Amino acid sequence: MPPRSRRPNPSTNQGELNEAAQLADQLQAAGYTKRDIARIINRDPSLVSQFYTKNKGAAFVPALQQVLAAIQTGGITDLPELATIAARHTHRRTTSSGARARVRSKAVLITPTGSGTGRVGAQAIASGSSRLRPLIAEAARQGLRLAFTVRLAKTGYLHPSGSRTDSPGIRRDVTQRADHTEERSYGSAQTGGHDAAGFARRVDAAGGDVTAAVHQWLVETGRIRPDAHIIHLEIRTWRPR
Repeated sequence: MPPRSRRPNPSTNQGELNEAAQLADQLQAAGYTKRDIARIINRDPSLVSQFYTKNKGAAFVPALQQVLAAIQTGGITDLPELATIAARHTHRRTTSSGARARVRSKAVLITPTGSGTGRVGAQAIASGSSRLRPLIAEAARQGLRLAFTVRLAKTGYLHPSGSRTDSPGIRRDVTQRADHTEERSYGSAQTGGHDAAGFARRVDAAGGDVTAAVHQWLVETGRIRPDAHIIHLEIRTWRPR
């Protein structure tokens, strides 16, 4: 039986690439990954892949051009700064009638009392949990407090369940699961939680990667092993009294 033919790599034939894919290739040649490009345009990495596979990305061409110019002529390399440049040149696409196209997205809701919740699983975590960033940013703008729950393998934690040096000794904040993972909560209205503005700065310092910011805090405070992987993340907010 003859071997199945493989789909050719889109990057091997520049003549067939659309302009967004060509610009993405130039950014990758400059040392940026598809994940970096996705952060710069504030979209999921799967969209960048669709520049090649589904001929998407026309709406991001002006932004990518400006970002590439900023790198090549301005020497700007910082992802948050490049994201700011891209945001100025990103415009929602229009329909055939000229109206602005609707974008499917989950609304980030923070109630008048400051209560808000956002959850992500393994797929979103792999791309930096970017959908949680607007929730954290809005919580910071409103001066709210926040807490978060993480789930990872039991062996990834440095302290036993219920340890007073961990989360913070209240067993109801620990959920053990049959697959040898545990959920632990950090912060609550009773303990005061975390300053959302401070946490937003952590996220910005991590290039917008919420997962990395949470992981760094857990490592810095001696709660998890550096090689531990977060597989579930939840952010909760409230208004301090």
